[in-house]
Amino acid sequence: MLYPANREEIEKLPVDFLGFIFYPGSKRYVGKDSDRRLFNSLKNKVGVFVDESYDEILSLSQRNGFKFVQLHGKEDPSVCRILKKNGLKVIKAFSLNKDFRFRILKDYESAVDYFLFDTKTRVHGGSGKKFDWDILEKYKESTPFFLSGGIKPDDASKIKQIDYPWLYGIDLNSGFEDEPGLKNVDLLKKFLDEL
Repeated sequence: MLYPANREEIEKLPVDFLGFIFYPGSKRYVGKDSDRRLFNSLKNKVGVFVDESYDEILSLSQRNGFKFVQLHGKEDPSVCRILKKNGLKVIKAFSLNKDFRFRILKDYESAVDYFLFDTKTRVHGGSGKKFDWDILEKYKESTPFFLSGGIKPDDASKIKQIDYPWLYGIDLNSGFEDEPGLKNVDLLKKFLDEL
């Protein structure tokens, strides 16, 4: 999310979280000196980071009022624990394909609050591609997770049929944008109404 006016429109919808990407390699990078109005929201604001130092994550989270951070890099459990000890809720993202080994999540169980399962690609984020959701049948842990990766407006009916007990939320991104960082309010509203 890059535009304060767009953020104001989106937060009128029944959404619980707003994500702000602090990864310079992303087309949705908000920058470290963003317009302060971008973060003036009472929704749960999530700072999204890729292999950033925990000092920088803590600093940006404090400055922008983030209670949640989403980590998309190679952050190990010790980094996640430091962030949790400093009062942040931690969402750790993992990129899935048919070869993903869910056992690696064991080390993160006590270090994070949520997992996020995305599509495995060569680059970080925003591929617009879906992974095979049937892979999630192999998930046997008890940490709640967000489903991400290539979700589009016509996926609402399929998502309603998902019956995984630890599915906590849906991460909506590129499939609901007019351009990177600019959400299409009508598409989101229609999807959420159907969901």
